[in-house]
Amino acid sequence: MNIFSDRFSFNLCMKGKSNKLHIHQLDSMIIKASSLQSIAIITSDASIKNNIATSISHIHIFNQPLIKTLHHTAFVTSTEAKMFAIRYDINQATSKTNVSKIIIITDSIHAAKRIFNPSFYLFQNQSMAILGDLCHFFSKDLSNSIEFWECPSYLNWHLHKAVDVEMKAFNPTFVYLCKISWDYSKKSECDDISNIWKIMFQASDRKGKQFLNLLDDNSNTIKLSYVKGGL
Repeated sequence: MNIFSDRFSFNLCMKGKSNKLHIHQLDSMIIKASSLQSIAIITSDASIKNNIATSISHIHIFNQPLIKTLHHTAFVTSTEAKMFAIRYDINQATSKTNVSKIIIITDSIHAAKRIFNPSFYLFQNQSMAILGDLCHFFSKDLSNSIEFWECPSYLNWHLHKAVDVEMKAFNPTFVYLCKISWDYSKKSECDDISNIWKIMFQASDRKGKQFLNLLDDNSNTIKLSYVKGGL
């Protein structure tokens, strides 16, 4: 990203700035950008309701039908959901052959900034996938770029409000209600890791050749265990 540091920018809704001023800046940007075939304008939003994360995006490209996408899942944080929405938006926009500039309008500007922070390791899987798409996009042409515009929900700006209203109207129903919990998710994840470890150990040629004692006091094979969701 050091190579392409001049290809991405963030336009923040600064504290103390008039809401009307920021709305005017958004309107001016849209009027200028929406008439150009080479610009993809994306409005995105994500939230968690009843333990279910939902993300919705609208992709506007000149003289093309509006592209609407919706994703929902359980057992993730709001930041993960918002980063996934941004990841999908960028992936879709960069796949268009005629797009040279991407504009993402979101109320999750903090999540977008984490993509470009190499010291923030918590969501590196998402960040690396996004940066991979962007590096490929930037390498195609020296003029290719991306802009992130912050649009808090309280501004009620028309394009972002349309996404926000659609997202709030979506009400998914899970079949297995007993499984909609963070504890269940962590238990399932730890159980899967434990089972993979058992399979790998049983198939390993090095079994019994290490200095570790792999049997307990009753000569039973030691098993992985976890406390409060951690191995």
